[in-house]
Amino acid sequence: MTASVLTVILNWRTPEMTLRAAEHALTAMQGIDGAITIVDNDSGDGSEATLRRAVADRGWDRVHIVQAGRNGGFGAGNNAGIRAGLPGGARPDYVYILNSDAFPAPDAIRLLLDHLEAHPHVGFAGSYIHGLDGDPHTTCFRFPTVWSEIEGAARTGPISRALRRHIVPMEIPPRGVMRVDWLAGCSLMMRRPVLDRIGLFDETFFLYFEETDLCLRAARAGWPTDYVRASDVAHIGSETTGMKRWTRTPQYWFDSRRHYFTKNHGAAYFAAATLAHVAGGLIWRLRAALTRRPVGDPPHFLRDLVAHSLSKGPRNPQAKGAASPSRSIS
Repeated sequence: MTASVLTVILNWRTPEMTLRAAEHALTAMQGIDGAITIVDNDSGDGSEATLRRAVADRGWDRVHIVQAGRNGGFGAGNNAGIRAGLPGGARPDYVYILNSDAFPAPDAIRLLLDHLEAHPHVGFAGSYIHGLDGDPHTTCFRFPTVWSEIEGAARTGPISRALRRHIVPMEIPPRGVMRVDWLAGCSLMMRRPVLDRIGLFDETFFLYFEETDLCLRAARAGWPTDYVRASDVAHIGSETTGMKRWTRTPQYWFDSRRHYFTKNHGAAYFAAATLAHVAGGLIWRLRAALTRRPVGDPPHFLRDLVAHSLSKGPRNPQAKGAASPSRSIS
């Protein structure tokens, strides 16, 4: 029996770019049973009508449009597409999540599918991501810990060397397959029975940490994640979140970080992780001052981090103007 794949592309106010991603996905889905679902995450700017008209005009029978009905964020939008299933309500064997600003090579989806078919003990598989200029994007990671919080914030050689096994970003292998803790959700294939067991994306996350949480739940259930270097996907990055242009870290990033640590490790661990990050951040700021380097963080980041950690809990992430589908990776 041939395995089926449901490709889900989440759109938020970028219909032309989403159509470009869908066109690449159609090529990459040739010879694979299944369909492509574009979810409009309540864009409210005419995106849905634009997408429906373009799909009809181009005769894309394998592409379907779903309206999420609300801008619930990255996880909620993708969940809407996953729950819709294949045309007619059939359940796919695999779900493939593709960012609206990501463009898979013709064999990218097939390589992920073949890997999961050949390794039935693996739950998820993801692609090698690079920019349009060919520069690689780091999308394979270790799970964050108290130790990774201090290492990542301190950005100092001796600390990084001492905590090298806790550094969250992993080096990209030149070839082959690498076992990782989690992968960015830019191009990620998931085994449907694993989702049936562990659940879909946690919709408490508006944006960021949702795929980290999903991969952690899969790992705890005995389903690891693999990075398939040969599966090649070009990615723009930050087209909807504007992360590279942040002048202040948004509330939803702090909310997601808090929810990830408290949900998976407890409130005391979250507090320890925050203290570790602040300590590392102070070390970096001292070093930056002594060497006259720019700090590099968004303005008031440490102050906002501490203030948020002392607040009562996450606020409503669906604030006016909040973006949703894709995140920056580089």
